[in-house]
Amino acid sequence: MRAVVQRVSRAKVTVDGEITGEIGNGVLVLLGVSVNDKEADADYLVDKVVNLRIFEDTDGKMNHSLVDIGGGMLVVSQFTLYGDTRRGRRPSYIDAARPEEANRLYEYFVLEAGKQIDQVETGVFQAMMDVELVNDGPVTIILDSEKTI
Repeated sequence: MRAVVQRVSRAKVTVDGEITGEIGNGVLVLLGVSVNDKEADADYLVDKVVNLRIFEDTDGKMNHSLVDIGGGMLVVSQFTLYGDTRRGRRPSYIDAARPEEANRLYEYFVLEAGKQIDQVETGVFQAMMDVELVNDGPVTIILDSEKTI
């Protein structure tokens, strides 16, 4: 499972002109699910995301986590994180999970994140979404549950 985590001062997702998820201070998580992923991968990433010390303390050092600041999380499904461009110019998505399994693990990630923080918002799985954000810093972190060592 892969996640692109962006520290934001605000972010929102719109589908067909309607806002489906919106947060203020917190993180936008673009989440991709691979064919090999299980609940343990989601558990690992949820723990990493909510506890990443990427928010500044009073001295301007990144010492606080999402839990510490009481921030929100906006989670957007992003199968293209598993696009393989090593051969040719059109990405191959053979490593991305099938939609049914990807949605199951995406929903699981959202549910588990909601057990640790108060505000978890989402986009709409498999929808064409407009994602707006103000990247604070900018701070962007890439996480991959397969790269835990």
